[in-house]
Amino acid sequence: MRAVAVTEYGDSEVLETVDRDVPDPGPGEVRVAVRAAGINFADIMQRRGHYQGGPRPPYVPGLEVAGVVDAVGEGVGRDVGDEVMGFAETGGYAEYALANAAGLFDLPEGMSFAEGAGFPVQFLTAHNCLFEWGGLESDESVLIHAAAGGVGTAAVQLADAAGAIVFGTASTPEKLELAADLGCDHPIQYTAADFVEQVRDRTEDGVDLVLDGIGGETTTASLKALSHFGRMVSFGAASGEPGRPNTSDLLFNNHTVIGYHLGQAMARDPTRVLQAVPKLTERLESGALSVIVGREFDLEEAATAQQFIEDRESTGKVVLRP
Repeated sequence: MRAVAVTEYGDSEVLETVDRDVPDPGPGEVRVAVRAAGINFADIMQRRGHYQGGPRPPYVPGLEVAGVVDAVGEGVGRDVGDEVMGFAETGGYAEYALANAAGLFDLPEGMSFAEGAGFPVQFLTAHNCLFEWGGLESDESVLIHAAAGGVGTAAVQLADAAGAIVFGTASTPEKLELAADLGCDHPIQYTAADFVEQVRDRTEDGVDLVLDGIGGETTTASLKALSHFGRMVSFGAASGEPGRPNTSDLLFNNHTVIGYHLGQAMARDPTRVLQAVPKLTERLESGALSVIVGREFDLEEAATAQQFIEDRESTGKVVLRP
């Protein structure tokens, strides 16, 4: 089968199309004929060698897929031919990928495979950071960074539907227009204005919750945009630098910083992570929520696709088509 491998740590050029044997599913596993594979910033961080606990080269990246069940292992309650979406056991950038059956969900009726590949990481991260970890209530406000990205477009929709006041940052007017169309009440172009000042000007005491997948200086600044007793959920470091909260500021303002890592949470408490899936997929099927697919690339264009994300040209979800 065709697959894309990370041959060594480095920039996007280390991604190469290779031939690999088609894997056989073991007990509890499903083999998926991949129709679309989601690209996540975690894939890029792993490729750079900056991802804690990440795989060592050579390996085939890819955390989420959508496709058709091709073979099943022992003890799996799925049938060959089922259309599914969910989490791959890495190896999603390929024509076939293995997945734990517990991490696969039925593709909602009317959804494309590309949309299905944009659901697992984006919507579960957004939902859990907002509600399970972040405790967002309907009378509260939230600041969502990268509001036009994969997680951002999901989080804006979910927060708006919950009745919260939504602030969102993005780098261009076009990205802010997308965020506004999805329900962002206060779009902020962070390349042209200080988002902390913008938040402070439009609130009495700052926002109640921040979703921070950027890290670095953005984390430090975001704490200044929080209200007293406010919370921040840190779920990534797209800047390449971890956030470093000042503990003196935390205690003085009674702030709470909460960490969220989807993979570790899945491994340790899958019920908590996955309990929202039925509700989310029902709303996707009804059209109340949408997976925003910004761009599709052929499998052999994986290096170009990852660079497209790194160059901050993407909106919504970027997917590969094997």
